[in-house]
Amino acid sequence: MRRSLWPTVGDEFQAIFFTLGDALLTTSLVRLTLSEGVDCRFGLGRGETVNVDESAPGTIQDGSAWWNAREAIEETHRREHGTEPYLRSWFVSNNESESGTVALVKGFLLLRDASISSMRPRDRRLTAGTLLGYSQTELAHQEGLPNPRCRKVFDVRGGAALLAAHQKLRKGQLQ
Repeated sequence: MRRSLWPTVGDEFQAIFFTLGDALLTTSLVRLTLSEGVDCRFGLGRGETVNVDESAPGTIQDGSAWWNAREAIEETHRREHGTEPYLRSWFVSNNESESGTVALVKGFLLLRDASISSMRPRDRRLTAGTLLGYSQTELAHQEGLPNPRCRKVFDVRGGAALLAAHQKLRKGQLQ
C-alpha cells in the first residue's frame, strides 16, 4: 500500500495502493474478515491524487482517483439495490487505453463478490487464512476440522477459486 487505510467521514475509509492487484486483494480480505452479518462496499478508482492541504490533520487529497472511486461506490450501491444484490465493489478508470483491464476487473469483482456473499463464516475464515498464507493444516487445526474436511470445504465453497483468481492476477502483474 502506498498509504494505509485511514478513516474519513462517517463510516468511510480510504487507502492508496501501489497496484490494482493489491487493492483487489485488500478489499477481498476486508470482506472475508468482517464479523458475521457485517459487510461493506468498495469504490475502486484509478487516477491521480493531489495533496490539497498538507497542513491539515491528515493530509487532504483530491484528484481523479477520488472522483472515480466515488463514482464506483455510487455504481456499486445502484447495482446492489438493482439486479446484483451480492455486489459490493466496482472499478472506474477514465483511461481509455485500459478498457480491457477495466472490463477484466469488473468481471472479477462480480464473481468475487458473488462468491464471498454466498460463503458461510467458516468458508470466509478459511479463504482469508489461505490468502494470508496460512497452511491448510494450520487452518484445519484452528477450525477443529480434520485436514481432508477442511480442504473439501475450501474447494467446494469458493475459496479455492478465489485464491486461484488472485494468484492469476498477481502472476499477470495487474498494475
